[in-house]
Amino acid sequence: MNRNERPNIPTGYVVCIDNTDYPASLERNKIYRVLEDEDAAADGDIRVIDESGEDYLYSADRFVPIQVPAEVRKSLEIAA
Repeated sequence: MNRNERPNIPTGYVVCIDNTDYPASLERNKIYRVLEDEDAAADGDIRVIDESGEDYLYSADRFVPIQVPAEVRKSLEIAA
């Protein structure tokens, strides 16, 4: 990757579309908060707060980035 290029880092929130091999850690169709991690993004991964309440790396293709309205964002942040 060129120094001036930034990897595509989804930030904010994503929805899980594939929890294969991780049924205890990820729920399909659930919203997860993404933590910025440039190294992970460079490898095609994202760091999310999963069902354990901790942050872990998963393949980015398991998720779809979404825009969350402010009221929903507030509610998600309170739950975290």
